Order: sequence, then structure tokens, then C-alpha cells
Amino acid sequence: MDDLLFSKFDWGGTRDATLQAMRTKIDGIESNRLLNTSVQDLCLFFVQEYRIDVPTLNKSAITVDQRETRIDVSADPLRHVVDRSRPFYIDGTMIEVELPFTGDASMFHVKPSTYTLNPPRAKLLRRSALRIHIVGADLDSNSVKSTIEQTIGSIEQYLNWQRNDVAQYNTQLPELVESHLERRRNKLLQDQNLVASLGYALRARKNTPKTFSTPKVRRRVTPILPTSKAKAFKPEPALSDQQFEHIISVISNLSIVMERSPAAFAAMKEEALRSHILVQLNGHYEGNATGETFNFDGKTDILIRVEGKNIFIAECKFWKGPKALADTIDQLLGYASWRDTKVAIVLFNRQKDFTRVLKAIPVAIEGHPNYKRQSKGGSDTDFRYVLGHRDDTNRELTLAVVAFEVPSGGASDA
Repeated sequence: MDDLLFSKFDWGGTRDATLQAMRTKIDGIESNRLLNTSVQDLCLFFVQEYRIDVPTLNKSAITVDQRETRIDVSADPLRHVVDRSRPFYIDGTMIEVELPFTGDASMFHVKPSTYTLNPPRAKLLRRSALRIHIVGADLDSNSVKSTIEQTIGSIEQYLNWQRNDVAQYNTQLPELVESHLERRRNKLLQDQNLVASLGYALRARKNTPKTFSTPKVRRRVTPILPTSKAKAFKPEPALSDQQFEHIISVISNLSIVMERSPAAFAAMKEEALRSHILVQLNGHYEGNATGETFNFDGKTDILIRVEGKNIFIAECKFWKGPKALADTIDQLLGYASWRDTKVAIVLFNRQKDFTRVLKAIPVAIEGHPNYKRQSKGGSDTDFRYVLGHRDDTNRELTLAVVAFEVPSGGASDA
């Protein structure tokens, strides 16, 4: 009556088939859709869809029921049966134990790399419960309870063996997903650049799919593929991460100047401090750094333009609390056009307890509705984040937040 669990598929084949399904799904995304969508958002989607969640038994929610049944005892050597060539039924009792679980129900069919020759039996009643049947003519509570505990113990042992296998797979999955996405993305870009270099007009394709529908997956919460504008992808010039980090380092070096001559900065207001930053930037970028420059639908404090294109914009503010920082992010997002991808906030602090300010900055940014994730780089006073553009969440902006301890009045030269 009950099925043999953990016996239909082996773990190695299951792992390889799941990874191949992931690669096939990535290869099936329409090219413009893939190129117009954030790689990190796509990675998150595919990791959510193809990670494996080993079931967890909910033993506190076990329910038990009983009913009468007929038992064939023709094969029981301890019973006197005249003709054992045909069934011989007696009255009996069936105990039904329903065991809820959470996780991927299909894993009850997968044999882990470690296993026994006597796997447990149960019925996969639904995608959220197992049913164990115990049948006998003379059942007693002790033997029934012992059988239930032994069966559940065997199931848990197999699930633990699966967790050992699946842990490595889930750890490696994000890297495998990103690698395959980048491989296809780079191939598409190479193909587009090849065709563009021929000098002929591109022919529009008919019936090009504009959307990508996500099939049903095995988990209760289905990940949603990030939305994307269905226009043709066109590569754009952008400030490299290395150049961005150099600009931030130039700004950060102002702290060294402040430490050496604190009295010179004690009475400076925001505009004067910003001017010092502009002097430093123009020393590196041939006069292209300007202050109070109009850009998109606002006026930003610092703007670097190269060949008529905005490559960096920043706002300078004194620290006035998390709410003010969130408002500055809104202000900066309002300044940033769709093409701007590198932005910064320079925070000056004259309040006491600079450590408290540094702890409050990440909390304020991660609570912002456009926050997507932390980014690499930074230091104890220099933070990196990725934000979604206010008009297009697939368009990502790298935000640097640089905090300064500005000397207060009464300081003398070092």
C-alpha cells in the first residue's frame, strides 16, 4: 500500500538534470529581454527557482486515524490456513498517520549518495504531507507507536543525508547561474557588435516575443522573472568601476587634509566644503567637475561630464539623521537620468558620536524603497550600494556614501 521512498532517482542525476534545466531556461530568454534586464536580478530569480529545498518534517502536527480493514493472512506461517494458494482474509485494523512537511516534495523520490538497502515506506499524499499505514489484527499502542517512531526516524535520516548533498549544490548555484548568464550575454553582445560593424541597416524580426512567462515550479512561492522593457538593447558608454573608485578615493582623501589642518575647516559650510572637493576632482579630470549643475529634473552639487555625457553625479550634505539621508537619496535619484549609473552622497558630520552616525547610514539606505543590495568595495566610512532607477528598476545605479568627521569650531592646526 505504501510506496518505497527515496528510490526512484539518484542524487547525481537529479542534480545534473536540474542544472541543465536552468541552462536551458536561460538560453530560452529572448535576447533583448536578457540584455535589458539586470544580471543580478536574473541571478536572484534563477537561484530562487532552481535551488533545492530538502523537506522538513513537521512532527508537532502529526495526526492519526483508524478504520476497519480486511487482512490477507494466507502467507502467515503462524496461522492455520487450509489453502494458501488463495487469499484468506480476517478482520483487522488500519492506523493512518499523516505527517505534514515543508519543502520540495519531489525529493522524497531521490536517493541520496548515502543510503541503506531498506528505505522507509510511506504514501506521498499531497505535496505537503506523507501518510504512513500500519495494518494488523492484534495491534497495541506500544507496538504502533514504536513503528511510527522507527518509520519517521528512517525518513529523517534519509533527509539528513540529502541535506549533506544539497548544501554544496545550493552554495555553488549562484555562481553557476551568473556564469551561464554572463556567457550568453557576452555571446549576444559579440553577435550584435558583429552585425553592427557591417554597416548595413538591421532587419526587424517579426513575431519576436516581448514577454517571458514563468512556468510553474515545485515550490509554493513562485519566483517572478524581473520585468524588462521590450525594446532593442543598445550598449552605452559607462564609467568603469575602476574610474568610479578613483573618483571616490579623491573625495575620501579630503579627510586627510582635514586632519592636517582642522582649524581651516572648522567654520566651513556645505558650499565651501564642496568647493574643496571640486578643486581636488578638477585636478584629476581637467576641469570637467562642476558644482550646482543642472541635470535631468534637478540641480546636483557635483557633476562630472566627459564628451558631453554625465559620468558621475553627487550630493553633499551635513548629517541630519536617517530621514534626511533618505530624502537625499530621493533627491539624487531625481537628478539621475536613465543613463547615469554612478552616483554618490558625501556626508559631513559635525555632531558628536560619529560611530553612531556610521551605524545609522546602512540602516537608512537599506530601508529605502529603491535599495536592491550591497555592493563590493568601501571601508568603515565609505559605503557601496546598488539602487534601482526610479523609472526603471532594471536600470541600476551604484551609490557610494562617503562620511566625513568635520572639525568643529575651536580646533587648531595640527
